[in-house]
Amino acid sequence: MENSSLCKRGTNKNSRTIFKSTANFQWDLPIRKIIQPKSFLPAVTYYLVLPIVYLLSILPFKLLYLFSDFLYFILYYVIGYRKKIIEQNLKNSFPEKSDKEIKIIQKSFYKHFCDFFVETVKMLTLSKKETIKRCKITPETSAIYSRFAGEHKNVIIAMGHFGNWEWACNAFNAQTEQQLYVIYHPLSNKYFDELMHKIRTRNGAKLIAMKDTYREMIMNKENLNATAFLSDQTPQPQHAYWTTFLNQDTPVFKGVEVIAKKMKLPVVFSSMRKVKRGYYEMISEVLIEDPESVNNDEVSEMYIRKLEQDIKIQPEIWLWSHKRWKHKRA
Repeated sequence: MENSSLCKRGTNKNSRTIFKSTANFQWDLPIRKIIQPKSFLPAVTYYLVLPIVYLLSILPFKLLYLFSDFLYFILYYVIGYRKKIIEQNLKNSFPEKSDKEIKIIQKSFYKHFCDFFVETVKMLTLSKKETIKRCKITPETSAIYSRFAGEHKNVIIAMGHFGNWEWACNAFNAQTEQQLYVIYHPLSNKYFDELMHKIRTRNGAKLIAMKDTYREMIMNKENLNATAFLSDQTPQPQHAYWTTFLNQDTPVFKGVEVIAKKMKLPVVFSSMRKVKRGYYEMISEVLIEDPESVNNDEVSEMYIRKLEQDIKIQPEIWLWSHKRWKHKRA
């Protein structure tokens, strides 16, 4: 009897232990994971926003720009979206300008920024014909890419966040012989990342995730193509080329120069000019035909000087809301 009782008590104890263990590891943890808001919040956000995005996209441009004006009022006067960052970036970049001049540029930037947003959304339903009409490649630019196509040379395009770079990618692929590849940084929300992928590839352009850049370019080298880099973001300071840009110590991505030299590719600088609301021109010039012929960092310096020149001509259409100067030179 004692042995039976002991066995019974032992069995009960073991059963309780097993049940507790089972609860903890087989059921409790998965349930906690399921009810975590982070697991479904991105999807919920996406599907709530998606109908609004498509509704905006099918609006005619007149109504779309009325919405942009309303958005400008909200961002500038109500929310003050990154107002201090933008104002400080402008003051540091143009110390010679008065507060009044800075304020004019700041307001013009907000208006362009809102236009850029609605124009990007419009790309979801914008026809190829309308894209070409609103974002033309100049004859001189077309001649550059035609020459490289005739020589069967692939090229690297060095761009900045200037004008409407989203329209530029779609317009380029619709007007040149080259297959365009665009280097991009995937969004953390996979649903919105897929939406942006759809927008950016609407006219046949293809995307390459930043981490796969060199490998993908090697794989594509036999096909006539152009690879676009938007190189005016903020790199890690220890791996950057440092120079003076818009009156400030600035780190610059070295990827364009490094890859151009490794693959012996010419580098073309491409820029956008905003002709009027809803209309742009893409202007390109050959930065260097043979990157190996110059010293290290010279290609990066050429690029940053060209970008700086364009920004000074139309400062309101550069991305001033970006924390471009968050790093300091060691």
